[in-house]
Amino acid sequence: MADPFDVLIIGAGIAGASLAASLPARLRVALVEAEAQPGYHSTGRSAALFSAIYGNAPIRVLSRASRAFLFEPPAGFCETPLVSPRGALYVARPDQNASFEAMASLPDVAAGTRIIDMAEARRRSPLLRDDYAAQALFESDASDIDVNALHQGYLRRFAAGCGRILLDSPVTALEHRTGVWRAKTAAGDLEAAILVNAAGAWAEQVGALAGAAPIGLTPRRRTAVLVEGPDDRRIAGSAMTIDIDEQFYFKPDAGLLLLSPADEEPSAACDVQADEMDVATAIDRVEQATTLKVRRVRGKWAGLRSFVVDRSPVVGFDPGREGFFWLAGQGGYGIQTAPAMGRLAAALVQGEAPPAELLDLGLSLADIAPGRLTRRAANLREARA
Repeated sequence: MADPFDVLIIGAGIAGASLAASLPARLRVALVEAEAQPGYHSTGRSAALFSAIYGNAPIRVLSRASRAFLFEPPAGFCETPLVSPRGALYVARPDQNASFEAMASLPDVAAGTRIIDMAEARRRSPLLRDDYAAQALFESDASDIDVNALHQGYLRRFAAGCGRILLDSPVTALEHRTGVWRAKTAAGDLEAAILVNAAGAWAEQVGALAGAAPIGLTPRRRTAVLVEGPDDRRIAGSAMTIDIDEQFYFKPDAGLLLLSPADEEPSAACDVQADEMDVATAIDRVEQATTLKVRRVRGKWAGLRSFVVDRSPVVGFDPGREGFFWLAGQGGYGIQTAPAMGRLAAALVQGEAPPAELLDLGLSLADIAPGRLTRRAANLREARA
């Protein structure tokens, strides 16, 4: 067997790649991917938008801490910009007033948005029906993210630091003995002192192979549909339009319109495909809110967004398995939080303090630590006893 690695990362999607690229080159690191290409599942199917107000409190902190990297990437990281202007428009019907007020009143949301009148909302999103929405919130800083450029930038940086990437190498068994993890893969047995579980929708299965307690991770299907829109140049530059309760969203995409019903149907970890009912739901909800009449579907797909019960990421060493590190549960926010998440995970893997910037922005490690889920499970068992 070859000399052991310092860190073995399972999963080469955006989570694993950003961590691998953030670890110092002095460490021997291997990135192990089950598929023939990195990011085949969730990362490669994301219609990513940077939004500092999207998600719960820990996600918003990680997003804000990622902004500088995304908007001004380090020299040599990529050849094209990682983001492009889009804007995000949150709209609410009269019966959604409570949801609108709850969101708009959050201090960090209020700081990054402004309430606009409906005349401006329709200028920002020309497809909106005149009589659909009663209130609107606009985030001018929201931007499209070039997911492939970001992901490939991390993989190139990792490879340039002499990191090793192993593709077509699913992990079939894990064993921990005398302070060393041994992983059985299609590429052979690999050893490392620290094992990182960045396996996305498959993270719970990897945890089971390692003998770790379950974290309650649930993969959920998210559907996207590409349709033809009106031949109107105003639409190409329009904002991403999002229902305040996230029942749908739509935005321009390479000359077409991308629609989603914002579905979250629980799913097995698999090569998930779009469900025809979800496709129809996306079209129906957007047609109700807009003047769009869908004549032709040009494409459809689905991806998996994986959450634990509190919808916060799971980042840190497992309290019951020495050297086993969780980097899971990013939900649909893994792309926009990758720069901060990669730096945070790299610090914790090395036993260092988290970046001061994250703490200054209000991140609490207790809110993302794996132990919080173990304690919650124990409390539930105690309450039922």
